[in-house]
Amino acid sequence: MKISKEETRKIADLAHLDLDPEVLNQTALQLGRILEYVEILREADTSGVEPTAHALDLKSVTREDKVEPMEYDKEALFGNAPRFENGFFIVPKVME
Repeated sequence: MKISKEETRKIADLAHLDLDPEVLNQTALQLGRILEYVEILREADTSGVEPTAHALDLKSVTREDKVEPMEYDKEALFGNAPRFENGFFIVPKVME
């Protein structure tokens, strides 16, 4: 599929690219080749192929979220805090 210089110039303008004439010609040829390749790919029979988001069969490496009781040593947790009271850290007021 051939793409004209005018179409390429319009695409370049939409992308805010200022292309000189030589680069514009080269870009038009490259875009034409890309469109030709897309047409070839459209001819491939993909009727039995399930859509995927990735070419490789990847598994999630993150663990499943589970609600579990939190057990911690209060002395160790609050040991480095400059101030704490009733199980809460005391911090300077940020907003009034």
